[in-house]
Amino acid sequence: MVTRRNLLKHAGAAAVGAAVVGTASARVIGSQNLEIGSAGSLRALTEALARAPRKRAFKAIPMILTSPSEWDSEALDLVLHSHTGPKQVWDNTALASPWLNLMRNAMNTQIWSFHHPNFLCVSATHGSAHLALYDAFIWDKYQLSKLTKSKFRHNSFIGTPKAETASAKDFEDPDGVFSPHDNSITVLQRRGAVFLACHNEVWELTMKLHQKGVNPDHLAHERMAAEFTNHLIPGAVLTPGIVGTLLELELAGFHYAK
Repeated sequence: MVTRRNLLKHAGAAAVGAAVVGTASARVIGSQNLEIGSAGSLRALTEALARAPRKRAFKAIPMILTSPSEWDSEALDLVLHSHTGPKQVWDNTALASPWLNLMRNAMNTQIWSFHHPNFLCVSATHGSAHLALYDAFIWDKYQLSKLTKSKFRHNSFIGTPKAETASAKDFEDPDGVFSPHDNSITVLQRRGAVFLACHNEVWELTMKLHQKGVNPDHLAHERMAAEFTNHLIPGAVLTPGIVGTLLELELAGFHYAK
């Protein structure tokens, strides 16, 4: 039987285990560093986030998180207390919207038009956009493409487009690294963007799947939610809930964008 006491016990154990597996899962592997040379504080934040542990060894999780040991508190604190800037948070809710393109445009304009190389762009990801933060294992096992009416047959949002291999020295290249041909979570992460994940979205999505019987291993809801959390993409920062975290971000000086 899954009880509140057992859930907290599992969460505490996961926090210990995350110190071993978290650092590796936090890194985004790329062929080139896409932060520009003068972005010193942004690069320092990116490197600190890569070292910060991620909680990805849960056995079961509760509906409402009550302890920092249950989310990526160290990484989230780095974002909230970062000394880089200006800082903008995007309220991203629709998978099929041009959300990655808008973030890319914001970064390009801030960096080269307004000369803010340390501009920090953060995605507050929830709603259907949150599907982009699960790895291929979850997409395949739980047939997430069906939730998109097969518009997206796999998680193409984390791919590395051909444009990613172009030279980062030519920022005006219409087919290059900073162009619309390179809209990808992975590429934006290499540029310093941060993608926040939402525990509430994990809980509500797995509740719906559980109710529909999309549950290959016949897991309890609390254990299915844990599995989804454990398979967030590399670099994602788990929050206890995006809509509540948005307020914390605004209090920390982030400008809201939607």
